[in-house]
Amino acid sequence: MAGPIMHRRGERGWGARRRRWQPMSDINVTPFVDVMLVLLIVFMVTAPLLTVGVQVDLPKAKAPVIPDPVEPLVISVRADGSIFIEDARVDEDTLVPKLRAITNNKPDTRIYVRGDQRLQYGTIMQIMGLVNLAGFTHVALITEMPTPKQAAPSGQQPPRSPSKPPAQ
Repeated sequence: MAGPIMHRRGERGWGARRRRWQPMSDINVTPFVDVMLVLLIVFMVTAPLLTVGVQVDLPKAKAPVIPDPVEPLVISVRADGSIFIEDARVDEDTLVPKLRAITNNKPDTRIYVRGDQRLQYGTIMQIMGLVNLAGFTHVALITEMPTPKQAAPSGQQPPRSPSKPPAQ
């Protein structure tokens, strides 16, 4: 059990004068720390779940990552041709009206297209064409960065940039 909530100041034993009770001014931070640790655990568990949830096997590319302070809108296309805006499945006919509704008809909204690598190139271009015809001008493709083993097959050196002469 914790100590008393009230205490007397200056009490020295049996013969001490009676003084009035004053509240303790100590703050107990243990409950605050407990709540903060629980919140930390909750956020650590939920943070990985906040990524785009449609599973797509992305192709590999060596392009650098594009920093973007504003969260873009993501259109995902699965290998079977099903289309998703973020996590919501949409038909090809309703893609443009839903994009306009989500973006409030802002044509400068950044839209990323994620397409499964098993899809035909024409399918992805058809989706990008629909988005461009709707007036959205900032449309880009998303790929995965290759692992170091995929970047340079065994026995081969990675390609050199044209500005650097070969080392001798």
